[in-house]
Amino acid sequence: MTLRNDLPPNIHSTGTLPKAVWAKGAYIHDATGKVYVDGSGGPAVYCLGHANDEVNDAIKQQLDRIAHGYRYNFTTDALEELTEIIRERCGGTLNHMVYVTGGSEAVESCLKIALQYQTAVGQKSRRRFIARERSWHGNTLGALGVSGFLERRKDFEGAYIDAIRISPANVYRPIAGATAETAGEACAKELEDAILKHGPETIAAFIFEPVVGAAGGCVPAPPGYAKRVREICDRYGVVMISDEVMSGVGRCGTWRALAHDGVEPDVMSIAKGLAGGYLPLGAAIYSDRIAEAINAAHGAVQTGHTFTGHTACCAAGVAVQKIMLREKLVERVAANEAKIKAMIAEALSGVEAVGDIRGRGHFIATELVADRKTKKPFDGSKKIFMQIRQQALENGLICYPVGGNVDGVNGDIVILSPPYNSSDSELAEMVDKMATSIKQVLKRIGAA
Repeated sequence: MTLRNDLPPNIHSTGTLPKAVWAKGAYIHDATGKVYVDGSGGPAVYCLGHANDEVNDAIKQQLDRIAHGYRYNFTTDALEELTEIIRERCGGTLNHMVYVTGGSEAVESCLKIALQYQTAVGQKSRRRFIARERSWHGNTLGALGVSGFLERRKDFEGAYIDAIRISPANVYRPIAGATAETAGEACAKELEDAILKHGPETIAAFIFEPVVGAAGGCVPAPPGYAKRVREICDRYGVVMISDEVMSGVGRCGTWRALAHDGVEPDVMSIAKGLAGGYLPLGAAIYSDRIAEAINAAHGAVQTGHTFTGHTACCAAGVAVQKIMLREKLVERVAANEAKIKAMIAEALSGVEAVGDIRGRGHFIATELVADRKTKKPFDGSKKIFMQIRQQALENGLICYPVGGNVDGVNGDIVILSPPYNSSDSELAEMVDKMATSIKQVLKRIGAA
């Protein structure tokens, strides 16, 4: 088997692809009759799997009433009900939100809210953002400006305002001079040093993923890191933005990913799991403190789009969230974490190229290395992650391999992010097919 040459060097393919014709639960069927088990929920989106009758019926019923009540003219039952659900699930002071149609828009709105807040409190000199390398925040120019995913942003450099970038916070690959035990404090100090170097009066916000998704491969924040970040942001008047587009809405075993770390951000982006991929939906959520300042100065946040609060999309979100709550799926995700990690470890037992198995909940990555002792990655030119992606598809598995997780060029990871309601047998099938695909590729390149 040779790697298809019609696929570009990352996971976003524009070449010839199988044609999906129908799906149910964790399985997708293509036009040839081939069946794929969806081990990544697409790009960590399909939290309930495909073709859920209850969600589909809710969307149909909403369409029969009104598809879209434009937000500047109307509120709707679906929007109001979803707002109350999100407030309850967030807890604390995260009571305000702007609905959008995807993760990039959600991040863009978070950035604008942070800037508007700084203007509202008389700190208009604060225009810059701090972000981390090996992070991913979206495809809009604003989101690209704070992203640390080299391959996805390099073609657009010069057209966006670059963030101040600091090191990834990764226990498996701690920054120079740090250990796994001290990585959290060291990375937090790097944030404080960056604020002081550039001047607190210039910094609007710090944005980070509590569990880094595609760019790093399910990398959880080191213990204590998020609390130190919260303290530092408070000390210097910097807005704390938690990007939970991938990791939030239950994916990591808590509805808010940062809840695991005992921290509340000022602003938070969510998307993928909110409506489970049934219709496009995301949100930028912000605290009472942020809302009070903006409302007092400007009356309302100045962000949003034509389809903000789209009624049918909100109805899909309500249905998905009701099912998640009723079936205790977030609790199930949390309980499955250790099981999934153990299954992967067993399936890949004896494979020397396995460097790390990490993540939270149903967001677990396997990092492959050329040398386990030194953690040296495979040469990026081998495109091992792409070979695994193609091999997995041929084996009937959809997974989420990504490259460049170490330095933007080298490094190979494979993510599993299954639907929250996947059965034990489905999880076993996903893990088995992933392990088989990895072994096949490693054997082919002489690294088995």
